Amino acid sequence: MMKRLQAAFRIFFTSAYYSYIALFRWFRPAQYMASKIVMPLAQILFFAFLGMYASGRDQASFYVIGNAVQLAAINGIYGVTMSVGGERWAGTLGYMFGAPANRMLVFVGRAFMHIIDGMLGVVLGLMWGVLLLGVDLSRTDVGALALTILITAASTSGMGLLLGCLSLITRNVMFINNTVYFLMLALCGANVPVSSLPGWVQRISYVLPLTRGIASARDIVDGASLRSVGPMLVGEVLVGAVYILLGYVLFRQFEIQAKKRGTLEVM
Repeated sequence: MMKRLQAAFRIFFTSAYYSYIALFRWFRPAQYMASKIVMPLAQILFFAFLGMYASGRDQASFYVIGNAVQLAAINGIYGVTMSVGGERWAGTLGYMFGAPANRMLVFVGRAFMHIIDGMLGVVLGLMWGVLLLGVDLSRTDVGALALTILITAASTSGMGLLLGCLSLITRNVMFINNTVYFLMLALCGANVPVSSLPGWVQRISYVLPLTRGIASARDIVDGASLRSVGPMLVGEVLVGAVYILLGYVLFRQFEIQAKKRGTLEVM
């Protein structure tokens, strides 16, 4: 039993690490830092200043926290999608399907490093908010906020796994990614309160990742306890789990059909 668990952990973490390294093999340190510092800073400053102009300086925290947590979608949507779809572009999909490894471990492992990287992006975004816009974190339960960031990054990566499977059957994956990313930016409460959206749009918001995570992070920064935001975090976990399950079902169906038709490498 112990050997099986050790083998499972080895497969999971090895797959996660090497898929991440392979995806970003073209990155140089300067490019990576620009993607983690310049882009988050630009997004937060743009929406924070725009929001403060419209609603007042005292609303800076609303926009900073919303956009900082929303940054997890960069890794969750783009990074995770390409960690799955990139196997086909690189011509290595057949090797992955031919390996005797547990498919669920390999599949979910594609998101692991991106969850960690996405959490780093959120922390850097909050740091910019504190340093440049004076966001007050003095009442924040740091442990509760860290758990919220982890759950939100994982939930968003669940969406990325589903989109990654769609990238195996379409050439237009970047169009789909961009559409989903900006829909989440508009509908998940990062810049517009979900309560102010039409009722039918709110229903869409609450089946997307990020919505409950952003709301939980704002409450925690305002002094709420982990217990009080617990129901929202449970909802975020369930949303992410549904997307992971849908993605895995699609992934397995693609493998079965591709093997039957001999189309693993057909673009």
